[in-house]
Amino acid sequence: MSNHNNEMKKTLGLSTALATVVGSVIGSGVFFKPQSIYTTTAGAPGLGMMAWIIGGLASIAAALTFAEIAILIPKTGGMVAYLEEAFGKKIGYLTGWMQTVLFYPAMIAALSVICAQQFELFTGNPALTPAVTIAIVIIIIILNALGSGVGGAVQVISTVCKLIPLILLMIFGFIKGSGENPIFSPMVGEGVSAGNALSSLLLAVLFAFEGWTNVGAIAGEMKNPAKDLPLAIVGGVSAIMAVYFVINLAYLWVLPASTLAATPTPAADVATAIFGEVGGKIIAVGIMISVFGACNGFVLSGSRVAYSLAAEGTLPASQVFSKLNAAKSPMNSIILVGAIGCIYSLTGQFNLLTDVAVFSCWIFYTLTFVAVMKLRKEAKWANVERIYKVPLYPIIPAIAIISGVYVIFNQLLICDSVTLSETLQTLSSGNFVEAISTDNRLRSIVSIIITLIGLPVYTAMAKKAK
Repeated sequence: MSNHNNEMKKTLGLSTALATVVGSVIGSGVFFKPQSIYTTTAGAPGLGMMAWIIGGLASIAAALTFAEIAILIPKTGGMVAYLEEAFGKKIGYLTGWMQTVLFYPAMIAALSVICAQQFELFTGNPALTPAVTIAIVIIIIILNALGSGVGGAVQVISTVCKLIPLILLMIFGFIKGSGENPIFSPMVGEGVSAGNALSSLLLAVLFAFEGWTNVGAIAGEMKNPAKDLPLAIVGGVSAIMAVYFVINLAYLWVLPASTLAATPTPAADVATAIFGEVGGKIIAVGIMISVFGACNGFVLSGSRVAYSLAAEGTLPASQVFSKLNAAKSPMNSIILVGAIGCIYSLTGQFNLLTDVAVFSCWIFYTLTFVAVMKLRKEAKWANVERIYKVPLYPIIPAIAIISGVYVIFNQLLICDSVTLSETLQTLSSGNFVEAISTDNRLRSIVSIIITLIGLPVYTAMAKKAK
């Protein structure tokens, strides 16, 4: 069995691979997730700081494991192809369906919501936020419709803009902050169970580490992937973990965890405390551009998944969504994921949307980790030459699987914030968004239901194809 990665020009060394890993992962989470983290701990900093390390270690294990199957099966569609090979067409289709109707639109919605909320610093008018949110998505749809070159330029500019606020906040946070706020204690606030809270904290932190799935794409161009890829993953994600830990330390050096828990724009508030109102707004502009670029990336990627399903004829209205415009962009698929994102954005809930996205994709990430072990044993794949293997097999894949199972089952089984009767009462009053915002069990069940809707869709489209 041939691997077309072997035919690619091998020019990338360790430093380029490291930069690719770091550039793919660092995004918006580090600027906005402190609010969710310290709300979960009831304003206590200790467990929140630990969660950045635990989430980083889980991401290292996940990336090391994921890279093996990504290089082994270098097909368009990514996880869709991996899980179809390991578990059959239905699971593969569900992966693409989840990404098309849930993961990518939820990420697009979350990022547009938080970008619009950041824009409130300039308008001072929260009533404009829903309109600004949708306007952001529409602008990104138009940019992507102009071709991949325009979308790529947006990514380059946003990458530079996300580094500037990070560096300034880390340096001047320690210089100008008082350093008098608690950092590592207490672990959690009164009435909060550390064990139950950790699952929600990891969900928030794993959003900030999202992007490690890109690591397999660079292996075919590396000079020595067997040696350098694990170093790039461990070194890259470790560097990110260090950056996240240090900048959160800098936040706490300036503002206490209880204050960070009370604001949807923690990084901007820290910047205002450091640089004053004008300086804070300048930093906020850099953060907005960074978030805009991240949102653009999810529109770009998500539309390609939708287009891939449509091209295979397995998406409703496939003939519509498989069309390309004059710029050779899948215009209708771009509109599809953007439109679903606009609908989700009406919730106005950044943390809710990111939790839904991360929970949904980690179900399939965990299946992918299992697939790595499954394909090691199958006759068809057992003897295929692997240019990269997971180090310390099977320990690293086992850690990745356990991390995924822990997050998934804790979200399904445990909810400290509200009781079942309170959730039912909220639902009976017609406030569905509030119910899923406060009850992670309900939120997770809704995510699974939306994903499973893909099964009858697949069955119907398969019959239509016959």
